[in-house]
Amino acid sequence: MFLTILASGANGASSQATGGSLVMTLVMVALWIGVLYLIMIRPQKKQQKEMDELRDSVKPGDNIMTTGGFYGVVLDVVDDTVIVEFGNNKNCRIPMHKNAIAEVERDEDATSEE
Repeated sequence: MFLTILASGANGASSQATGGSLVMTLVMVALWIGVLYLIMIRPQKKQQKEMDELRDSVKPGDNIMTTGGFYGVVLDVVDDTVIVEFGNNKNCRIPMHKNAIAEVERDEDATSEE
């Protein structure tokens, strides 16, 4: 397409033909940007919003998996920090940021009551 514009300019074609193909090129670029937005950026934003809602809904008693692959039970939630108990050892309690939560498993009793 670019070579066509250069060739028509070199041959002394009218400015209307060059302007028309330039507008068409800009329309095609805008169309490609729109398609890329719909295919790549929009689904990523939707997935990030769902993960943020999941992390904000964490409450004490939920079973979680961290981004490191550790499973634990949430003991307390304070702002952006959660205190998680790992394993059967009651002394293994670690505070961590909410962004380290990869999955949340609700208790069956809590979900049936809601």
